[in-house]
Amino acid sequence: MSVHVLVDADACPVKEEIYKTAYRLKTPVTLVANAYLRLPNHPLLTMKVVSDGFDAADDWIAENATPQSVVITADILLAGRCIEVGATVLAPTGKPFNSSNIGGAIATRAIMADLRAGLEQTGGPAPFSNKDRSQFLNALDRELQRLIRAA
Repeated sequence: MSVHVLVDADACPVKEEIYKTAYRLKTPVTLVANAYLRLPNHPLLTMKVVSDGFDAADDWIAENATPQSVVITADILLAGRCIEVGATVLAPTGKPFNSSNIGGAIATRAIMADLRAGLEQTGGPAPFSNKDRSQFLNALDRELQRLIRAA
């Protein structure tokens, strides 16, 4: 299989950036979600609608990820599953998940979940910034170029 991008699409804030990079590098993209999402009519873009079962999108992505995949997700557990099969994984902020940092990220996630369970909710994550968007674009371009050169 050739280089491709798999997107955990339900809450992905960088879809437009993914499309632009995919068009420029002629790289296919599959967006995976529990419900149909409108996307541009382009031969490189595919929408995969999965059941609304718990983790159905994550399961599909993990089962279809390969060493030639760049997976875009903020889900740390999904990132871990994809790293196990050799996929490149990026958060929407451009932060790479890899075998060196995924264990710590999973542990931090568990600690934060425990803390949240005992605290009153005071807000969510920081707003997505232009800096995050720029870092993501640079990271996606770098990783796709690396995989394309290696193919």
